[in-house]
Amino acid sequence: MSEFGPSPTSRSRLYEINLDQATIARKNPNVEHEREVAIYDLLESNEFKLVGRDEGPYRLQLSIADDRLAMTVGNEQAADLDTHLLSLQPFKKIVKDYFLICDSYYEAIRSAPPSKIQAIDVSRRTLHDEGSRLLAERLDGRIDVDFDTARRLFTLICALHWKG
Repeated sequence: MSEFGPSPTSRSRLYEINLDQATIARKNPNVEHEREVAIYDLLESNEFKLVGRDEGPYRLQLSIADDRLAMTVGNEQAADLDTHLLSLQPFKKIVKDYFLICDSYYEAIRSAPPSKIQAIDVSRRTLHDEGSRLLAERLDGRIDVDFDTARRLFTLICALHWKG
């Protein structure tokens, strides 16, 4: 593994990510941009592996059903190697607070002084890190991810939740 994540030939990585389009309630340009950047960054560099298995590289389908995140993991040979369902209940407050701070951030970048934008951005990043750590904890023992991968996956969870 290089200092910039796994090599493109590594088996412990994602090579494809799909979001259930039916799950995304409403389009929002800011959220669409965040989602596109998260997917691009994930595909460029990630560490992702099913615990105790060496069947990568992997493809990932994310969807939300009945207040649970469905993470369907596949590879070139099988569309559904494993599905992990995570309750979203532990994420509710973080996601709600994250949406509120994001709204403030997007509003501030239009008219607020740089010092206010920076303060809001620090809060936004802190909440994002908290959600990322929670996601990594919830995946522990099932899927191994590094912190940057957890951050980008948390962004995608938020994109699936966003109501606009």
